[in-house]
Amino acid sequence: MKEERVVITGIGAVTPLGNDLDTTWQALLEGKSGVAPITRFDPDKLPVRVACEIKNFDPTVAIDPRDLRRMDLYEQYAIVAAKQAMVNAGLSITPELSEDAAIVIGTAIGGLQTLLDQYEILKQQGPRRISPFCIPMVINNGASGMLAIEIGAKGPSNSPVSACATSNDALGQAYLMVRRGDAKVAIAGGADATVTFIGVASFDRLGALSHDNALPSQSPKPFDKNRDGVIIGEGAVVMTLETLEFAQARGANILAEIVGYGQTTDAFHVIAPAEGGAGAARAIRRALNSAGIRPQDIDYINAHGTATPLNDVAEAQAIKTVFGEHAGRVAISGTKSMTGHMMGAAGAMEAAVCVRAIQTGLVPGTRNLTEVDPQCAGLDFMPNETRSLPIRYAMNNSFGFGGHNSVLILKRFE
Repeated sequence: MKEERVVITGIGAVTPLGNDLDTTWQALLEGKSGVAPITRFDPDKLPVRVACEIKNFDPTVAIDPRDLRRMDLYEQYAIVAAKQAMVNAGLSITPELSEDAAIVIGTAIGGLQTLLDQYEILKQQGPRRISPFCIPMVINNGASGMLAIEIGAKGPSNSPVSACATSNDALGQAYLMVRRGDAKVAIAGGADATVTFIGVASFDRLGALSHDNALPSQSPKPFDKNRDGVIIGEGAVVMTLETLEFAQARGANILAEIVGYGQTTDAFHVIAPAEGGAGAARAIRRALNSAGIRPQDIDYINAHGTATPLNDVAEAQAIKTVFGEHAGRVAISGTKSMTGHMMGAAGAMEAAVCVRAIQTGLVPGTRNLTEVDPQCAGLDFMPNETRSLPIRYAMNNSFGFGGHNSVLILKRFE
């Protein structure tokens, strides 16, 4: 069976730094922080009072206002970002293309706020007052299904759920679909709207969140000796993937190529990463083997970099294990230091950073990094700098609760 080359032709983004990719990218290059006091709800009862919320979001730019009552916020983010990606690609799903158009939109959490709202209605007003749209708004395949209806895509559809690795896996699975010829195009990425009372409270009870409320823009601190956890975020990032043949035939502007994908499971702990980053290292090796390249071919790594004590050390150890002598020479940055952790959208957000870095030769550094943890030392995390760097191959790491490891390799289109 012929394996197709898979290219990226469009990207859409709704992020804590801006409601499109251009605005988000400029903010990243300038080292801006999306962290601010929580406004979505009253956080006074919580020890965490900051988050990376989406600001000034207007879903009616892409969604009929009459349809909004049938959509959770995460679904709105996803559809707005997906339509941006299609506009960016100059792509529309015609009747002739519809059966060759795939949708792969993942979410880590799903319609959490809708579930809370409808449970309150159930308690106070009874079951007959629950919205008939409750389940389609809560379930994790809601965004994929609604987007397919919106754009008329009738090819394969999937909604991966792998915690913080979700949207990297969405891109990886879409890449495999298109590569093997199951679809000519795929709209793929992830979305989450987790900045809710229960979302923040629950992640805090895990011990995952930063408590640096006094100086919010100075957290999170990936790979820093004094890091104290994640800043919870939200949003959506979606990409348009196509076979090279189809993209060239329609004269599409090709942004980058996906050439490798690796996925493993730690089988170790429901929250903590495997010791020494063993599972992450296996995923990195699989991605490199999939791409047919060596570790020294990688010019840039966008790290998962959550700023939690265990995860950052495990990731650093995994990179050192696989890259050996080259580990200290590859540029690495943790952009969650500016976007916060966008949960189910995080992997796609960071893949988009890789694409823009490949295109522009500019790489945003790791904000808030002042003293590298000795256990992470020996790696080039580009503290608080934007660097000019020609990139041929970039690697995107995403690791999630439950031991999910996902690595994607992107390449400058040649």
